Amino acid sequence: MIKLSTKVRYATRIAVYLAMRDEKHPARKQEIAEAEDISADYVEQILIKLKTLGLVRSHRGTKGGFVLARDPHKITVADVINSVDGQIAIAPCINDKCNRIPFCPTRPVWEKANEALVNIFSKATIGELADEGRKLRSPKSWTFEI
Repeated sequence: MIKLSTKVRYATRIAVYLAMRDEKHPARKQEIAEAEDISADYVEQILIKLKTLGLVRSHRGTKGGFVLARDPHKITVADVINSVDGQIAIAPCINDKCNRIPFCPTRPVWEKANEALVNIFSKATIGELADEGRKLRSPKSWTFEI
């Protein structure tokens, strides 16, 4: 099974959470932790990585917290993945870390699969995911049965 790391999935959820908020009201790590059901310490670790690579910025003080550093429609899922786990690579040979590269018959399929994933993650933005999240939480999307 090819699986994204927990840190990547949580980082994406945190970025979407921040995108769904009003930028004038930064989110504190504890608030994010409660909203996303992630430990506050883990949220802090992820926020530090996102901040280091310029996706998130922090504000100090009583009204402080975290906000996205850029327009959420310009932050891709690939940006989040790269900031948390590094370059997307489904197999070691994608990053030229395999001594079998010159004669490996399977490498081309791994390259194609990796390219497809990078393409999907590079086109999906945090802003789009936040827009979808707002639709899912909208009262218009609620259904009632009698």
